[in-house]
Amino acid sequence: MPDHEFRLTDAQMAQFIAHGYITIAPDLPPEFHAEVFEKHQQVFAKEGNPGNNLLPRIPLVRQVFDDSTVVGALKSIAGDDYYLQPHRHPHFNKAHSDGQSMHQDGGKRWSHRTRYLLAFYYPQDTPLKRGPSGIVPGSHYFNTPDGARISEEVPLTTSAGTVTIVDYDLWHRAMPNISDDNRYMIKFLFARMSEPTAPAWHNQHADWPGSAMALPGDEPELQRMYAHAWSWHRGESPGTVSSPNGHTPTALFNNLVSDRERTALAAAYDLAAFGAEVVPGLIDHLNDDCEMVRRHAAYALSNIGGPAVAALTDTLAHVAAVARADAATILGDIGPTASAALPALIAACKDPHQEVRRCAAEALGTVGQDSPIAVPALIESLCDTEGQIRQVATLALCRIGHHAAEAITALEKVLDDENRYVRADALYALKRIGTTRAKDTL
Repeated sequence: MPDHEFRLTDAQMAQFIAHGYITIAPDLPPEFHAEVFEKHQQVFAKEGNPGNNLLPRIPLVRQVFDDSTVVGALKSIAGDDYYLQPHRHPHFNKAHSDGQSMHQDGGKRWSHRTRYLLAFYYPQDTPLKRGPSGIVPGSHYFNTPDGARISEEVPLTTSAGTVTIVDYDLWHRAMPNISDDNRYMIKFLFARMSEPTAPAWHNQHADWPGSAMALPGDEPELQRMYAHAWSWHRGESPGTVSSPNGHTPTALFNNLVSDRERTALAAAYDLAAFGAEVVPGLIDHLNDDCEMVRRHAAYALSNIGGPAVAALTDTLAHVAAVARADAATILGDIGPTASAALPALIAACKDPHQEVRRCAAEALGTVGQDSPIAVPALIESLCDTEGQIRQVATLALCRIGHHAAEAITALEKVLDDENRYVRADALYALKRIGTTRAKDTL
């Protein structure tokens, strides 16, 4: 990266990894944000919420996300070729509103790797009484209110013009607006296109900063989880982070099935330190009736990486569809290290079960992004009757980018798909392919 280009520091990146958010200020004058606020007042009064049509209705907002500080922060976290996705939404917290319940936009995702981001932009001062966004620092690693500790809410009380970049899975809500003034928060969604191969921020230190980034009440074992995320962002292969540190697999497998999410999650990361030795036991847990147990086994297998690929590939032929889908998801989370599984993932795109096809097509976008081998299978997935499968296949082709030239004709055909996200992602896939023919289609 150019020395003069803004990027996050180690301390800022460590805060994002451990806490799940970072707040920055674009270099735009107060008058700009006041005008954005007034435009929102006008559009909402005349038309209601413009939703995904925000930028055509209030094009000024684009300047916020073209600002060099905002761009540099997004590149630091999501890579130089991140994608501003077609979903965006102005959140209107009107005067004297009750606010929302705490929630995750991502739902129960099976990955702790930063492939999706949200950005919250506030065009007005947002003190506590005006209903700011409430977030729970560090909650993006957890899928239950108990594990996330949603009672430990922090209000994002910000001045006009502030942008907060948050992990897609961070628990958040609109807090009650007890003031006489409306509050707007403009939310954009971003996706990582390329798996990290080197640090994208101003990285000075190879090792995770350690306990300095602990949150109040954090179990010391969770530092291993943060260290894995730091290592992944630096482009290091899974399985290179830690040693067993005196734990025994038997005790850790007992903790993996704990009803306490934090206990089970710490066990997953401690088990990953044993590598190939614990893979068979973790694969067995993919047959568990409890989704949380399967998910924690998945975290461990993802962080083991290469030594787990063969067993996960075999699981793609399992009799139970849920095990096949989980195996595809984990291979996708491992990324290019799992390239030996590409033939099996390609075959899984024709699985009779919808969820297996969806997970396999999505996985091809990370596992197969460095070559055209997965493109024919994804072209077939663009013809699937299920809109979700067409959508993840289109995004996978976006990630494969210039290797996906074979898909131009198929992408042309879905430019009038009934799913608006398929249409939008198809346009972006053509842009990423970048050949003369793709540009002519655009």
